[in-house]
Amino acid sequence: MADPPSIVMTVYVGVGGVGALVAWLLVGLLAGWLAGLVTRGQGYGCCGDILLGWVGAIVGGFVMAELFGLRAAGFIASIAFAFIGALLVLLAVRLLSRI
Repeated sequence: MADPPSIVMTVYVGVGGVGALVAWLLVGLLAGWLAGLVTRGQGYGCCGDILLGWVGAIVGGFVMAELFGLRAAGFIASIAFAFIGALLVLLAVRLLSRI
C-alpha cells in the first residue's frame, strides 16, 4: 500500500504545542508574502499572507508528493513547497475569477 500524501509541515508534527504553531505561522507568513510579492508586488496583509501560505502548504505538499514524489524535510523546504502551492492557489483564483 502506498503512503498517504503528506502535507508540507509533517516535519513539525513531533514538535507539538507552541513550537508547531509558531512554525506553521512562520511558514504561512513567509510563503504567502513571497507569493504576493511575486504576483502583486506586495503581500496581502499579515492574516491574508498566513492564510494563503497555509492553503499553499497543503496544495504544494500534495502536488510535490503526488507529482514528483518529494517530501519537505526542513524549514526552508517547507517554505519552498508552500510558496509553490500558494502560487498555484493564486493562479487558480485568477483563472476562476475570469469565468
